[in-house]
Amino acid sequence: MWLENKVVVITGGASGIGEATAKKFAEEGAKVVIGDIAEQAEAVVEHIKSNGGDALFVSCDVTDEESVRHLMKTTTQVYGRIDILVANAGIPEKKGPLHHLQMEEWQKVMAIDLNGVVITNKYALQQMVKQGSGAIVNMGSILAHVGQANSAAYSAAKAAVVNLTRSEALTYATQGIRVNSVSPGYVETPLLNQLPKETKQAMVAKHPIGRLGQPEEIAEAILFLASDRASYITGTVLHVDGGYTAI
Repeated sequence: MWLENKVVVITGGASGIGEATAKKFAEEGAKVVIGDIAEQAEAVVEHIKSNGGDALFVSCDVTDEESVRHLMKTTTQVYGRIDILVANAGIPEKKGPLHHLQMEEWQKVMAIDLNGVVITNKYALQQMVKQGSGAIVNMGSILAHVGQANSAAYSAAKAAVVNLTRSEALTYATQGIRVNSVSPGYVETPLLNQLPKETKQAMVAKHPIGRLGQPEEIAEAILFLASDRASYITGTVLHVDGGYTAI
């Protein structure tokens, strides 16, 4: 198993990519702690346990430092360490031109998609520095690398996450801690399936591979970067986007 006895914290693990990652990591032998505000994370934990895995749900708001501190403290109290953090919690934005942007919307996206990554990284790193080891995978996006009309807040937040990742990688490279990010293309999630058929078809057309991604495919990329098989990789961005950014 790639992650046998590794202790993993996954934020936003209640659904979508986070859920697929939690299940995949558990299959690979990890002890999984899901931090999420959604109670449906309990169902993911039960699924893992029913399949012989070890998992724990800790209610966590990634925008709140005390909540994140509690998540990391609970993890170390139960399992003794934090080997891996997957900073996956995020939200989409209400798309529109910048001159109509409501600053409350900007602040909400930044609070979760950027500040949430910073805060969870901060408190995971405190434990990893003590241990002298660890791996972090931050969730980026194709919109961190290419422009898209009417997507100011989300694009800015994800671009910041990618460069934050590079800075962290350089800061902690000599301390046994690797920090990388994954930038997915559009992925089949419950949220995406609510979109009109025409909108979804337009998204598919932007991917040279001819389809949208599956959450499990993104989870496989996260698994690789988090595992010891990527022991010489830090500060990188892995595009898992069906060729979207190659155009």
